[in-house]
Amino acid sequence: MIKPLGDKVVVKPAEEEEKTSGGIILPDTARKKPYEGKVIAVGAGRVLDDGSRAKMSVKEGQTVVFSKYGGTEVTVDDEEYIILEEDSIFAIKE
Repeated sequence: MIKPLGDKVVVKPAEEEEKTSGGIILPDTARKKPYEGKVIAVGAGRVLDDGSRAKMSVKEGQTVVFSKYGGTEVTVDDEEYIILEEDSIFAIKE
């Protein structure tokens, strides 16, 4: 598994659409980049000026909406993940 540091969050992106509603199979280059996913792990929080840590606003298991172009894609045990800064997460889906 992967453990994020500081204010980083590990997200498992939602599955990409492989077909259109009409049944056409999309090549990798035509697929939309996912912008939501499930939080897998969160860091301890950003270190503040006084040495304390800021509380993270997301928790493991939540579904979040994040910046399309934010984060770093990584592969661990053949699974795709995105490591994001907490600021790149826009909303929690309920």
